[in-house]
Order: sequence, then structure tokens, then C-alpha cells
Amino acid sequence: MASLPQAVNRRPGNQPPVGRQLRAGDLFEVTAAASVQFTVRPIVFRLIRVLDWVTFDGWIWLDGYQLDAKGDAVARRSIFVQPAGLRRLTEVSAPRPRRVPNSGRHASTGTARPVRPSASRTASSPRNER
Repeated sequence: MASLPQAVNRRPGNQPPVGRQLRAGDLFEVTAAASVQFTVRPIVFRLIRVLDWVTFDGWIWLDGYQLDAKGDAVARRSIFVQPAGLRRLTEVSAPRPRRVPNSGRHASTGTARPVRPSASRTASSPRNER
């Protein structure tokens, strides 16, 4: 009878799986080489942390964000992978800058925007006839 892999309680971040330590902010392409769940659709993954959960030898849990083609986070995920199968990326296209809500100032001059009278407050309105 074949023996089953033994679960071990170890700190997975102590081994350098992809050429160096895994660190928050690292960017990976996660494919079938890391786990069969990514056979059909590989993902780009930005690491938040290596989880210290009990795993089988050679496997780790990673907590992070799945990124789209623009580099924007689309989902937070915890994934169970073999670190030897992770492919380190140097960059993904830069995330789009977030739009700041308009503060009521003109962009070119920085002065306050003139207030327009609302359509309900015209000269013919009964409120102005008093």
C-alpha cells in the first residue's frame, strides 16, 4: 500500500522556494505547475503574506490579490500551491490611478466653480414673484 504524504507543521516562509524568500508585494504568475486548480486559467497574483497553516510537505498557503491585465486587484484569495511552480514576474502593467472626486474647483485655475441657478429657480418661478 502506498503511503500518503504527511502533513507537517512548519513555517513555509523559511524556505526560499523561488530563488529567494517570498515577501509581501511579490508578483507571480500562478499556473498548473503550482497547482492543478490553475490548469485552465492561470492568474497573476500579488502576495500579501505566506500563511502559517499546516500543509503537506512542498505545499504552502498564500494570501494575496488576483490581478487583471491592467494590474488592478479583482479578488482577494488564499491559494494552496507548490512554491516551486510559481513563476516570479517583475511587473504587470501599472494600475490605473484612482480618480479623485471633483472638489468643486476648476482644474486649470484652481478657483471655485461658479454656481449655476437650478432650473426650478428661474425668474418665472412663483417663489421669486413675492
